[in-house]
Amino acid sequence: MKNSLRVLVAIPFNADRAPEALAKLERAGFEIAFNERRRAMTEADLIEELPRTYATIAGSEPYNERTLAAGDGAFRVIARAGVGYDQVDVAAATRHDVAVAMAFGTNHEAVADHAFALIAALGSGLFPYHKKVMDGRWGGDVHSSLWQATVGIIGLGRIGKALARRCTGFEMRILAHDLVRDEAFAERYGVEYVDLDRLFAESDFVSVHTLHDATTDRMVNRERLALMRPGAFVVNTSRGGTVDEAALIEALEGGRIAGAGLDVFETEPLPGTSRLRQLDNVILSPHCAGGNARSVHDMLVRCADSIIAIREGRDPGPGLVLNPEVLAR
Repeated sequence: MKNSLRVLVAIPFNADRAPEALAKLERAGFEIAFNERRRAMTEADLIEELPRTYATIAGSEPYNERTLAAGDGAFRVIARAGVGYDQVDVAAATRHDVAVAMAFGTNHEAVADHAFALIAALGSGLFPYHKKVMDGRWGGDVHSSLWQATVGIIGLGRIGKALARRCTGFEMRILAHDLVRDEAFAERYGVEYVDLDRLFAESDFVSVHTLHDATTDRMVNRERLALMRPGAFVVNTSRGGTVDEAALIEALEGGRIAGAGLDVFETEPLPGTSRLRQLDNVILSPHCAGGNARSVHDMLVRCADSIIAIREGRDPGPGLVLNPEVLAR
């Protein structure tokens, strides 16, 4: 088998959850290699692997000028098993003729499930009640409510819309902020578009579902947290950089807000010294929101289909390749 047809499954979890994806690649003539490190690959790992790799099924490892240059013309496709690409320098990939193919449309329902689970756990006081019983204590406290609460959704894309649909089952008032408005969706599900200040001031739950770039960096900051109600909560399943973590910790420790549910962090894995680990009003998960069994299966199949299509000179599908100009080369 030629090295030029090697596909590296870089994600550090078991890819046999989608055996048909691997079988598709093998039938198309690809050799499959796995990330045996059982952790996210580093820059040094990629520099070692990419010279003998045609494509990766990518996780959160860094694709930058140094790692892409190591591909030395043999490396051609980053098939991202997810929808975020903050670890991919798309401009550098374009310079090196590497197509960046995304798995849009495969994990938004999973992330919305996780975000709503965090909202429900926070609103029902589930985590502190669990700890109370585990500590041998008894008796309930007064906790918040989900029914007809106000949820503010920052970013009404695929994930934000999926969350909004779930919120309608609890007759929640839904506020949203997005630069691009889908008025038909808003009318159907009773969503009210508002500016960010109003969203923070009026929401019982603020849930972040936006990409992370220069315009959204630390958009959940000290000033906006100060607008929130004392009984309100922040949920983040997007990217850690959208939240000013120091300001959030300050608000949580000072009782400025009631709590937070976080799946993503400014530094990942979350450092052992993080004060977030010490707070009783925070629920933490390890950047796993999009990883339910169904979404993992669908993401891997989408990645396999994209790699095969690009190898055969075809476009994998509308909007899936971030730098489609590479396909014509």
